[in-house]
Amino acid sequence: CLLTGSSSINFLPESPVKEKTKAYDSNELEKPAGHRPNLYTPLKERKADFLEKNQEHHSTTSQSRSKFQDQPIIGKQSQPLAKKDGELQRGFHKIWTLLLILLIGVSLFYVLWSGIPSLLNGTFSSRDTQILQEFRARMKQLKNTYQSQDPDLWKRTRVFLEKHLNASNLRVEPAILLFTAGQEAEKALRCLSNEIADAFAFSQNAATIKINGADKAILDSDTVKLEVDNELSSGFKEGKKVAVVHRFESLPAGSTLIFYKYCDHENAAFKDVTLLLTVLLEEQSLRKSLTFQEVEEKVRDFLWVKFTSSNVASSYNSMDTDKLSGLWSRISHLVLPVWPEKDLPVEGCA
Repeated sequence: CLLTGSSSINFLPESPVKEKTKAYDSNELEKPAGHRPNLYTPLKERKADFLEKNQEHHSTTSQSRSKFQDQPIIGKQSQPLAKKDGELQRGFHKIWTLLLILLIGVSLFYVLWSGIPSLLNGTFSSRDTQILQEFRARMKQLKNTYQSQDPDLWKRTRVFLEKHLNASNLRVEPAILLFTAGQEAEKALRCLSNEIADAFAFSQNAATIKINGADKAILDSDTVKLEVDNELSSGFKEGKKVAVVHRFESLPAGSTLIFYKYCDHENAAFKDVTLLLTVLLEEQSLRKSLTFQEVEEKVRDFLWVKFTSSNVASSYNSMDTDKLSGLWSRISHLVLPVWPEKDLPVEGCA
């Protein structure tokens, strides 16, 4: 322009590059939106993916938190159940403990109750021991004196009477012994029964009641019953501990029913006493080969014949088989045979 001297200022024509650029831009603006490349699209997609993943992570975390929060709740719910189970078990153990203590207590109470007399007064125990020792010493002397007797007679008599002495505080029934012999051993039967009765009474510092059935054989049955009842009752009330009834088979049949009162197993009038009965058989001698069971049967059969064949005026005093069966069951606790002796002491045979 300066060369041509033109006064107007004209701009240089635009360069081809700019024109192409404008043309390109205009073409791009005229293209549809679907055909234009967008530089922000990847960023948006990444952002969306990030948000989506973040949301998933948030939901997963919240779920895990909810699970984690639920677990203590379950634990808290299970704790009361466990607590209840523990309380039940403790209660069960307490019940069993109480039952065990109760059982032990009852056992101890029974043992102590059985020994209360000895606990309350020590003299009871020492006195019982003294009585037992005295009785054994007296029985040993008798065994040396009556050497012809069966060793089992001494053994059974001692055991039977010692059992009665040992139960001095718990006696529930009287002790009944029945001695028997043949005609040849009549004196030995009388002496030995007296000696054993005296030994038993002496050990307890007591006296002996002695009744002779042969002296009452011809008397009225009712009279004899009253006499026997009075002698036994008054003697036991006075403190006598043993009675000997000689020749039991000679008593009137009806009068023997009074021994229901004194020999009953459960309802005897006196439970802490001993009765010795003697029966003299009609046969001359007893065979030593007889067993104790056979001797008992022989005595039973003899009394059956003796009592049931007696003629009694009053039916009240009559003896029948039923009454005799009841009487026999009460007086046959221990039946022992006595053999004759060559040399007998004068004492004890009165």
